[in-house]
Amino acid sequence: MIDWGTTKAAIYRAKKDALKPVFEIDTVTFDDLLNIDEQKSALFENTKRFIDGKSASHALLWGSRGTGKSSLVKAVLNHFFDDGLRLIEFFKEDLQALTDISDEIRFLPYKFIIFCDDISFEAGDSSYKALKSVIEGSIELPPKNVLVYATSNRRHLIPEFHTDNEGTKIAHGEIHYSDNVEEKISLSDRFGLWLSFYQGTFDEYLKIIDKLFSSFSDEKRALVHEEAKRFASLRASRSGRTAKQFYALYHDKF
Repeated sequence: MIDWGTTKAAIYRAKKDALKPVFEIDTVTFDDLLNIDEQKSALFENTKRFIDGKSASHALLWGSRGTGKSSLVKAVLNHFFDDGLRLIEFFKEDLQALTDISDEIRFLPYKFIIFCDDISFEAGDSSYKALKSVIEGSIELPPKNVLVYATSNRRHLIPEFHTDNEGTKIAHGEIHYSDNVEEKISLSDRFGLWLSFYQGTFDEYLKIIDKLFSSFSDEKRALVHEEAKRFASLRASRSGRTAKQFYALYHDKF
């Protein structure tokens, strides 16, 4: 049994069919995340409404890899923990257990984020239906103290194919989608808040580098910038993740 009074987060472990408390959590804060001010503001306000008992939306954070999607959810948890926010992480293959876990936490005096990180579904995978039922409920209303925050590289969590559109028709000026399209669009549509994340410019990338190497002199920082840009070019990425990887490898070599 988890003591949610002191436990920030838990991960569902399928082999034990139980939640495992997490004690070592990334301490990232909103101030640590650069170049995503609009996304930070939107998710902060949504979570604040949730904490205050007001209407709030399930959120889909989608876009380029390494751009801060997962870190933003962790920052939300760290900021609102003292206000009663807790987080439970589920992997895609374990979503069938989500309904039972939701039943267990439904009447607890805490607010829960169900966190699904880097999630997407392949054709023929029906496990997403468990996620849909928790978001919108069935004959039983969804729990009021639960929101789903999911991250993905895809805006539509289920792949769409050209053949899916073959049954789509236009009648009397209205678009009537095929059953395949309706099913695939409907999952993403259940997230009321969509936040998009894009690859940044070199200037934005270097802002993150400067924050990580904040103790360096201007002369040394120029050298760091040169090496950091070369590092990013080799990886074809200017993300915050790339900046952190550069720092981990080179912070003690200048």
